Amino acid sequence: MGATLEEYKSYIICATPRSGSTLLCKLLSATGVAGDPNSYFHQPNISAWLKSLDLTPDISATRQETLRAVLSAAQQKGLGDTDIFGLRLMRKSFDFLMQQLDLLYPNLASDKERFNAAFGRTLYIHLTRSDKLAQAISLVKANQTGLWHMAPDGTELERMAPPQAPTYDPAQIEQQLQELTAYDGAWENWFKTEKITPLHATYEALAADPTGSLAQILDSLGLDNNAALGIKPGVAKLADDISVLWAQRFRVEHSGA
Repeated sequence: MGATLEEYKSYIICATPRSGSTLLCKLLSATGVAGDPNSYFHQPNISAWLKSLDLTPDISATRQETLRAVLSAAQQKGLGDTDIFGLRLMRKSFDFLMQQLDLLYPNLASDKERFNAAFGRTLYIHLTRSDKLAQAISLVKANQTGLWHMAPDGTELERMAPPQAPTYDPAQIEQQLQELTAYDGAWENWFKTEKITPLHATYEALAADPTGSLAQILDSLGLDNNAALGIKPGVAKLADDISVLWAQRFRVEHSGA
């Protein structure tokens, strides 16, 4: 009889903006068994980490002591009232986080070992959006309008700037399209370098069947997938007729490229 693998202590949602990560985080949190995943290391700045985690800076502490305090506080939040830690990590936040973990665990040979040292045995969930153009348009619209997330009842969940009407800007769409594609490629290259086989999830599958997608992730984590039953999406789709028209126009304008 073979040895049983150690249970997962954490999972990291390896994502890019507008890939459905907020939807997934809210679904996982709502199960009550899969932690409370969020972007606890979003800004490449330790002071920002301290502020977001409600920690008071200790000027007498060493950098390593400060980092340990940050990790401990993030883990408490990411655990919720469960036994597993959840983290959402955007690719643009990745390099700075790894630099800090390298300071804490300088004798480890790989990023995977550093994550395991910090968070225990980790499942990596690579969340992507197959329709990259739709993803780029969603990001451009969010930046322009200031509205990032809306509840199913139409109330705003996250607004980053005062309301402003969206304006078609093919240069912005192209820039975001290239950046998002590069971020996904960087994740894929990192998985290969670290010899990690991630669990793949897509925005499209999540939007089409949130319960089924959630159950699959819970099952992969070794958790009761029945906890997915009855869980409703906590965010609404922001794509609208404007999004469709922009996509059609962009494809026509770039059809000869």
